[in-house]
Amino acid sequence: MQLKPINQQVVAIVGASSGIGRETALKFAKRGAKVMVAARSESGLQSLVEEIQRFGGEATYVIADVSEFEQVKAIADKTVAQYGRLDTWVHLAATGVLSPFEKITPEEFQRVVDVNLMGQVYGAMVALPHLKKEGRGALIHISSMQGRRSLPLQSPYCAAKHGLEGFLETLRVELQHEKLPISVTSILPATINTPYYNKVRTKLGVKPTGIPPYYQPSVVADAILYTAEHPTRDFIVGDVGRILDVLQRISPQLVDSILAVIGIPGQHTNEPKSEEGPNNLFTPTISEYDRVEGDYSHLAIPTLSDWLEMNPPLKWGAVAVAGLAIAALLGVWRLGSDV
Repeated sequence: MQLKPINQQVVAIVGASSGIGRETALKFAKRGAKVMVAARSESGLQSLVEEIQRFGGEATYVIADVSEFEQVKAIADKTVAQYGRLDTWVHLAATGVLSPFEKITPEEFQRVVDVNLMGQVYGAMVALPHLKKEGRGALIHISSMQGRRSLPLQSPYCAAKHGLEGFLETLRVELQHEKLPISVTSILPATINTPYYNKVRTKLGVKPTGIPPYYQPSVVADAILYTAEHPTRDFIVGDVGRILDVLQRISPQLVDSILAVIGIPGQHTNEPKSEEGPNNLFTPTISEYDRVEGDYSHLAIPTLSDWLEMNPPLKWGAVAVAGLAIAALLGVWRLGSDV
């Protein structure tokens, strides 16, 4: 499967007013792609398009709530009307409620599922006909490591992300069966330093935080751009995410025990915030959060495994070296045991 170079692509980015989406739009535009950006925050979209246009990039925006199918369809329709086609669809829009399950209302749980799962389903529904017409393309859906391993205090978010993983597996196989050259990618970030934790509704009595360490939004944006050119099934972002994935496969009970100790206190800060504080669960948030990074840059660390994943020859070289080193150590151990 061959995807177009980024500088020849038309890209729709859903959930682009802040965080990973905003950084991704900037990177696509700097690489020469034509970009349609969408979100609920008009002020965030306006400032993003203006920033792109200042460095000579090409971008347009459309306001949309992804829980409404017709509004998601309008993103795809406007992209094709503006630029003539659609090559890559990147879906990031998300919201959440950090709270013990028993304190979450049915309306709050439903809203998170509507945005985080059904919004992604609607995105694939409206993008696929255009990608099929173009004859190739990429669907890039931003999931989460919480789609592989759930955390306490985030039951609706985790339920939606697990549902997204199931949906993408079905869709991917159906497209393979039809022999359609459309790449379906799930991006699974670890904890990322975006304004998400400023925006979500909290019933913890304090401003929430992800469980450190954090990674910067740019590493997720780099993974998205990579998969827009290189068909990829799954891409875990962050070394810690890959470690968690391995632990979850080996012993879910062990991860249960670890999270029972650190999972709940690890998502609390000391900064008071009431349930009525600004949040984006049902409405757009105030414009001060229309930025790329959140408040936890001091907790962000670099990642090595992402770079290796985007450089396969080096990745397999590293695997080979590690294999030889293990073989050599085993040889030495056996030689010593025979003496």
